[in-house]
Parts: sequence; structure tokens; C-alpha cells
Amino acid sequence: MQSSSGGPARGTSWQWDEETDGGGATEDVIAGGGERTGPSRRRLLLGAGALAAGGAAWTLGRSGGSGARPTPGPTGPPPTALSGPTPLWTYRGPEAMTPERLTDPPRRPVFLSRKGLQVLDPAKGTAARLLVFDPPANRSWPSDLDMLGKVVVGPDHLFTATYQGHLEARHFTDPAADWSLPLPDELQGQVRLAGYDRDPGILYGYSWGHPRADGSSTDNRLFALRVIDRALLWSVRTERTEQPVTPATFGGGSLLACIRFVDGRTELVARAAATGRELWTAPGEEDLRWCVTGATGVYVPDGNGGVRMLLPTGEPGWTHSPHRRESWRALPPVAQNTRVYIPWDQGVVSCLDVSNGAELWSCRLPFPLDRRSRPLVANGTLFVPGTSVGGVSAIYPATGELGWTFHDSGPGKDVWTLATDATHQYDGTRLYAGHDDVLHALPLN
Repeated sequence: MQSSSGGPARGTSWQWDEETDGGGATEDVIAGGGERTGPSRRRLLLGAGALAAGGAAWTLGRSGGSGARPTPGPTGPPPTALSGPTPLWTYRGPEAMTPERLTDPPRRPVFLSRKGLQVLDPAKGTAARLLVFDPPANRSWPSDLDMLGKVVVGPDHLFTATYQGHLEARHFTDPAADWSLPLPDELQGQVRLAGYDRDPGILYGYSWGHPRADGSSTDNRLFALRVIDRALLWSVRTERTEQPVTPATFGGGSLLACIRFVDGRTELVARAAATGRELWTAPGEEDLRWCVTGATGVYVPDGNGGVRMLLPTGEPGWTHSPHRRESWRALPPVAQNTRVYIPWDQGVVSCLDVSNGAELWSCRLPFPLDRRSRPLVANGTLFVPGTSVGGVSAIYPATGELGWTFHDSGPGKDVWTLATDATHQYDGTRLYAGHDDVLHALPLN
């Protein structure tokens, strides 16, 4: 196994979200309309193993006959951009966004908050439709982890699995294009959708044991559904709690990466995407904090604050770790063709060659990062979101040169989140960048 070692210059390390406020994190409460202190984001992944004890899926309710509700007005004037490109438009919502609940950045502007998901007009930045989450009829579910449900979106639909055993798809703009699909008998327990793989158009999910009238319970299962014709491709039984990674497939779409929870630890599982058959497993750390798939392999933490790459065969590739006595840690990388970009919590991005892990360049940002920062590549540029005060920076991947940095004058406490309308690396026109209750559309050209 080849290895390389490198990373950011020394400096003050940014505090991770699970290390603040005594380890607590604010999460949604559907019934009650307030906030409470819940488990940290670091504990959410490990805690998912407890979902087998019960829980409830998010369900999506209609409002009136048309499925739309009046959109609440903004709470104040939009902030003024202080630096960087001039926004095409700026939208300010009625409350702070909860973008961490999205499994994957959407390709259109959406504003997800406790009140629901507002779909915005890409040209004007006005709310076009409000899709509202309602609590299930059965209110006996646990009130800890399950309240912070993940939201799965596709190119045109928002997907949810109802407590009554149906898969619901709500179109972003056209209520006539909504549809509902009953799930088969083996998936009639508790169901959670894990993510949507855009290129093949496959929706992945998992279900866990649900008591039957005869005293038995349903099995833990993984499943894959092809959205274009609403066909269930496969459903496989699992011995332990297991869920797909999002984005789900790598190696040309042939392998499905999953995370399995085993006796308080996690391991990586590779399955055949076409059948769900288990191919190989790899041990994870005590807390597999993240897992990222790419065209040539999968990237996981190496246990020393760095990144470990595994080949599609499960064999070890290279590792890229901090120097001895360095305290910085790698955040989820972005794999793009022959390169992989690794953000570090101290505010540095490293570009590595995917074939051997050799560092090609390193760029320091004007702000720190934490594990909620999710960079993306669009129009040949790497965009990296920072803290609410820091903003968003553009890096030119060919040279590693730092370009513009955009930030606004609005107050806030959340990190910036990014999405784009690009379907490929060079065809996007807008970058959607937001924090707290503000979303901007920035030009990509």
C-alpha cells in the first residue's frame, strides 16, 4: 500500500460540532413546535443501530386540494453582499434552514426548514410550492433519534416512505405528477429511505424489524427501486442494521457501498448494485464518521485524522494522514475524475492524485471548516463553504489558486451549504449558496 503524508499548515483548529455545548445538538421536534437538545451529529450515525427498536418515517401531507400552502413572508430585509460575485437573487425564508437533513444537494433551489420544503423559482428566487411534512398518525415512536429524519430528493421529486407502507413521490412544481407506490409485504415494517443515485435513477432504502400479530417480526432488509418505472429491483435480508451510503454507488455504478452497525462499531460493506448481493466487507473505525464514494474507489477515515482509500475490490489503496503531533482532521472529501479534494478542519483543501494519493497542491482558505462543510465542483471550479461569517470560496483546481470569496452581512450561526443546477462538471449556470435563513443564487459563468 502506498502512502503519502501532508496537510495544512499549523494553526488554530476549528471546534467540531459534537465538541460544543456539552455534546448536545439542536434537532427538530415535529409535535410541540419547539427545539430540544438531542444527540450530537457524531452520535447520530452510531445511534442509527437503535432504530431497530422502533421509530417512524417522515410522511408528507397535502394541504388543501392542490398540495400548496401560502408561503410565509420573510422576517426581514435580505442581507447585503459584502464581497464576491453579485447574486442573481437572494431569498430569505421565515426561519433557519436545516440542510443537514438532505442526503444529497438538490439540482434546483430548495429551502428546507422545520415548516417543510419550499421549492424556489430558479430564475426569480420566489417560492413556487411548499411541501409540508406532517407527523405520522401513530405518535408512539421514540422521540430521540427519529425526529431528525433525512430528506431524499431526486431531479424532480421529493421522496418519503410513509408509516403505512407506501413510497410517496411529490413533484417539486406539478401536483399532477405526484405518485404513491405500495411497498411489498417484506417492507411493511419501519422504512427509511437512504438516498437517490441520480445516474441510474435508483432509490435506496432499508427497513428494520416490526412486530407482527403472531409475535414474530419482520426482517431487517435493504432494497433498491428504479424510479422511472417504479419497479423494485431487489430486496435482501440483513442480519444486522445496515444502510446504504449516499451517493450510493461507485466503480461505474456496479457496487453499492453500505455501512453496517455491529456491536457498537461500524464496518463498510460492498454489495452488487444490480442484485444487492454482499461482495466484501472492510473494518471501520469505532465511529465511521463519513464514507465517500468515487469513480475508482471509496474513501473512509484512516483512524489518524486522515483519509484511507479502498479499491473497488476491497483491497487497500493509499492513505493520506496528518504529520505526527498534528491535531487537524480530514472532512468528507470530494472525488472528481482523476483527483480527490480533501478539506481539513483548519481551513485547508488538499488536492490528491487518486491513483497514488500524491499531493498535487494545497490551498489555505480565509475561514475554518467543520464536518458540516460540503464542497462541490461545478463549471470546473471547486467551491468550499465555511462558517456563516467566513462565506464561500472558489478554488481553481488546475492550479490550486484561491479565487473569489463570497459572504454577506447577515448574522448567523450555521455553516454555508451549497447546491448547483449543474448535471455535469461544466454545464451549470447557478450556484445556490445559503446559511441560516438566507439563500443566494450566484452566477457560475
